Amino acid sequence: MRGRKVAVAFGRVLKEVRERKNLSQEELAFRSGISRTYPSLLERARRQPTLSVIISVAAGLDVRPDFLVNRTLEELKE
Repeated sequence: MRGRKVAVAFGRVLKEVRERKNLSQEELAFRSGISRTYPSLLERARRQPTLSVIISVAAGLDVRPDFLVNRTLEELKE
């Protein structure tokens, strides 16, 4: 169950940051070099990102990977 909670929290954080940057899921995928449908799967907690995906997505969002991880940890505490 813990893994599912992490996936849900990461998905919320990803969506929040992506929307704040005014990026579509498709644009984020392009900037990150990942599959066009993958951001949707992450945001809906259908997939859990690997470390390499976190790094790629962070680059696509122009944030540090630790920002996404730390925000996810904060989301889990709420």
